[in-house]
Amino acid sequence: MTWRIFRIMAEFVSGFHFIGQYEKTISFFGSARTEQNDRLYHDALELARRLGKAGFNVITGGGPGIMEAANQGAQKACVHSIGLNIQLPYEQRINQYVTKGIGFHYFFTRKVMLSAAGQAYVYFPGGYGTLDEFFEIITLIQTQKMEPIPVVLYGKDFWGSLVEYINNIVLKKYGNIDADDAYLFTVVDTVDEAFSILKKSKPRQDF
Repeated sequence: MTWRIFRIMAEFVSGFHFIGQYEKTISFFGSARTEQNDRLYHDALELARRLGKAGFNVITGGGPGIMEAANQGAQKACVHSIGLNIQLPYEQRINQYVTKGIGFHYFFTRKVMLSAAGQAYVYFPGGYGTLDEFFEIITLIQTQKMEPIPVVLYGKDFWGSLVEYINNIVLKKYGNIDADDAYLFTVVDTVDEAFSILKKSKPRQDF
């Protein structure tokens, strides 16, 4: 047990030291299973490239799919292409477009770093991990543990049903959130829409 505590502490120390080196960062999330010939892959790449040209560094989970696309876009723009990778016995690998990377053994230490790293967040379609990371951020904003920052959901076809569920069931039927909580994020469908929101993001003061 003692060695595990020290390992956790070491991951927090090294993680905060690592992300503290980079300013003006946008964090990308999305499925590791998105193929290179998918429109969403190309959109993530182009959005990251345009943000890079605007002077932003790009942070991802360091894996394949959407993460790889965003890192590739950042590399094309010649900005820091950052990966916060998780060490898994299968599937996850740090992609070839990460120029600054760090690995984590524990999901929860990595999640803290991902929550602390960006001054804005964009979520492409993904699985449980993407959904978990999205709800983590909006919960932190809702509870005022994080200052309000741009949170963009990319792809109305994917996110539309979730937004309807939040509005019609969570908010209106059960009253489990306030009306303002339904506006903690913005759903977009194009690179232009996402870029226009994300480029206005400001450095965070809460970390």
